[in-house]
Amino acid sequence: MRERGRGQDVRGLRGLRRGIAVALAATTVLTAAGAVAVPASAAPAVAERLAGAALPQPTGPYAVGTTALRLSDPGREDPWRPGRARELMISLWYPATRPAHDKERAPYMVPSAGRHFGGQEGAAVFNYGTTPDRTDWTWVRTHARPDAPPLLGAGPRPVVLWSAGLGDPRTWGTGLVEDLASRGYVVVTVDHPYEASEVAFPDGRLATSVFPALAAQPGLDIGALLRKATAVRVADTRFVLDELAALRSDGRLPAALAGSLDLDRIGMAGHSAGGFTAAQAMHDDPRIKAGVNLDGQLHFPGPDGTGAYLSGVAEDGLDRPFLLMGTESADSGPYTGQPGWAAFWQHTRGWKADITLLGSRHGSYTDAQALLPQLARQGAVGEEAVRRDIGDVRPERAVAATRAYVGSFFDRWLRGHDDHLLDGPSPRFPEVRFEH
Repeated sequence: MRERGRGQDVRGLRGLRRGIAVALAATTVLTAAGAVAVPASAAPAVAERLAGAALPQPTGPYAVGTTALRLSDPGREDPWRPGRARELMISLWYPATRPAHDKERAPYMVPSAGRHFGGQEGAAVFNYGTTPDRTDWTWVRTHARPDAPPLLGAGPRPVVLWSAGLGDPRTWGTGLVEDLASRGYVVVTVDHPYEASEVAFPDGRLATSVFPALAAQPGLDIGALLRKATAVRVADTRFVLDELAALRSDGRLPAALAGSLDLDRIGMAGHSAGGFTAAQAMHDDPRIKAGVNLDGQLHFPGPDGTGAYLSGVAEDGLDRPFLLMGTESADSGPYTGQPGWAAFWQHTRGWKADITLLGSRHGSYTDAQALLPQLARQGAVGEEAVRRDIGDVRPERAVAATRAYVGSFFDRWLRGHDDHLLDGPSPRFPEVRFEH
């Protein structure tokens, strides 16, 4: 693994997240003690009403259904919890027969996961600066109907895997996921237990992240931890691909939904560490035909958090289509300013493009873009935290651009429908810059 940029300071790496300890593609840095302190003033008044927020409406022509499924890999020991088999939770999002009425809409998170996510040790606090216990994350509703009958008649549908950033749960990207499903895709969101802030299993267990405890260990080798996290994520992804093939015939999914999976047309998208995961999994597994990296680095730091050591996908590139989407965070932007992206660009033989959303920050490609401004108006997150995470791009424009470019990419490479949005700058989105 080659090193680039040995003199790079730790603050220039989006490889460190507050509180979760390390993340691939974040904008904040760990405190010296390895965890961020929550000020006493952040504690809400007992009688204060909990804040809520709404996800933006999907833009596609189809209603959306969703179902969750536990997967178990008896042949693989859990790398974070030795002595037990690796378990995952996934959700499938797909075109459904009719829209969900208000009371039918699936919650953003189940209650136990929502309480932890917004609590003192959850990713909403550590990754996005929300006030602990001030937001009712179970009140937030998706636009999908749980276990809805899938819409038939269109034949098998292309499949897109979604991977969230390190520390984030699989739900943190639902706005984009629902939009893809409303456009005719089956989207599979993947949790990575014991790395994600929390993962709720059907039997009531809540698997919480081991990363805060790891961050507090003296002499932590940050680079080694990040390499392990990426390897685990890629192994999880490849196991999910294996399971999708089995799900088509083993009865764990309704026959109509199982039959809608077109496993010859698989794409993958992810944010931050999830974008890194999409690239590396595509490098390692030819079943993934096209991928999108939403602001995720493609290199690792050294043991002390400095330096830039290239990943396998950066060193080798890809021979299939891939889209890089950067932000205006200080350590993001075009591929020319990022060692991992620059090497990837140089070595990739397949179709590629690199765009930057002007005025954006690292969280702009996530649900933070839509949800944080709403929470700020209710006093559940500070204005400075909002600016740090999503910048000053207008929320509705950032959401529209993200959906349009990701949707255009997958339409082009998984369905053969090219709207030419990715040919170059478009008057529809003047806030999107193409890199050359």
